[in-house]
Amino acid sequence: MNPQPEVVIVGVGQQPVGELWDVSLRDLAVRALRAAREDAAGLRPEAIYVGNMLAASASHQANLGALISEYSGLAGIAEGVTAEAGEASGAAAIYLAYLAIRSGLVSCAAVVGVEKVTDVVGSSVESVLARTLDSDYEAGEGMTTISQAALLLQRYMHENKPPREALAEFPKIAHANAVANPYAMYRKAIDSAAYMRSGMVADPLNLFDVAPVADGAAAIILTRRDLLPQKLAHPAVQLVASSLISDRLALHDRADPLFFGAAAVSVQRACQSAGMPMSAMDLFEYSDNTTLHAILSLEAAGLAPRGQGWQLASDGSLARDGYLPVATMGGHKARGYPLGAAGVYQAVEACLQLRAEAGGCQVAGAQRAMVQTLAATGSTAVTHILQRLD
Repeated sequence: MNPQPEVVIVGVGQQPVGELWDVSLRDLAVRALRAAREDAAGLRPEAIYVGNMLAASASHQANLGALISEYSGLAGIAEGVTAEAGEASGAAAIYLAYLAIRSGLVSCAAVVGVEKVTDVVGSSVESVLARTLDSDYEAGEGMTTISQAALLLQRYMHENKPPREALAEFPKIAHANAVANPYAMYRKAIDSAAYMRSGMVADPLNLFDVAPVADGAAAIILTRRDLLPQKLAHPAVQLVASSLISDRLALHDRADPLFFGAAAVSVQRACQSAGMPMSAMDLFEYSDNTTLHAILSLEAAGLAPRGQGWQLASDGSLARDGYLPVATMGGHKARGYPLGAAGVYQAVEACLQLRAEAGGCQVAGAQRAMVQTLAATGSTAVTHILQRLD
C-alpha cells in the first residue's frame, strides 16, 4: 500500500486588507492567485478551492470556483469549487485542498480566500454578518456575533474576575505586530490609555476588542512534496496536519458556552495527526475575531487553565519574543478581518514566518506554526500545523 503523499505549500500571495471600493471581487481574487502562482514558480493548479462567506448575499455572485478559474486563465483546466463555513471558509478551503492532495486525486491545488464586505453598505451589513448564527433562534431574535461574544465576555469576567485593563493586552499585541506588515489595515501601535478610552461596541467589548471587517484576498499553492519545483526561490512549508471540527451552531445548545469545544478537539486531532505536541509550536495564529475569541482559543488549545487565558497576554508569553507568539502580523484585529478570506491570510502569514520572510514581523527561528480559524462563536474550528522544509 502506497503511503499518502506529503502536502507542501510552495506559493503564497495576498492583497492589502482594507476598504477596497475600487476593486471588484473577481479582480481581488485573481490578483492574489497570480501572486501565489508566481511565488510557486508558475505551477498550474488542477483544482481551485475558494473560501468565501458573503459573495452570494453581498456581491450577488455565487459559483466563485468557475468565476475565478475563468478570470485567472484556468477555465477548462482546473476544477473550481467554493467552500463555505462562515468566517472559517478560507480555512475550510485549505482543508479540502489538503484532503485532495493526500488522496492522490489532485497533485497541485490552489486555495483562494476572497471577501468584499464593502459590497454591502449601511445597516444591512450587520444582518448579513449574523447569518453564521442560528437563523431561527439567534439571528432572527436580533443577535449578532458581536453581541453574542459580548454576553459571553460579561459572563467570563463575572466568573473569573480579570481586571478590565488586562483585556487591553490582546489588541496591544496585535497592533504592535501589525506595524511592520505592509498588508495590514491598521499599522499603528496602541497603548492601554487608548484602549481604555475607546468607545463601546457592545459592553464590555470596545472598539479595540472587535476585529474590523474588511475586503481582502489571499491565496496559496499546494502540491506533493515529491513534485517540488526545482527553481523554487524559497523554502517550502509542509502542511503536516489539518483538522476541521463543527460544534452545535446555536450557543444555547452547548453544554458549556464558555468553552470552545470544537476548537479544543480540532487542536487535539491536528497535534495527534502531526505527531507533535502543542509545546512544539513556535507561533500560534489564533482567531482573534474578538478579545473573547482570543481568550477562549488559548484555553481550548490547552495553553492555560479554564478562566486563566487572559493572564497569558499580561505576562509577555504571547509577544513576538514570548514563548508562543500570536497574531504575529497583526491578527484579525490589526491586519483587518476579511471574514471568509481570513483563514488563508493566516496561512500566508504563517508561511512567511516559517520561510523567514516576515520582515519586521519575523519571529526568530520559527520552524513550526499552528493556525486556527473560528467561525461565529466557535461553531466551526479549523486547525492547521505547518513546518518549514529545508
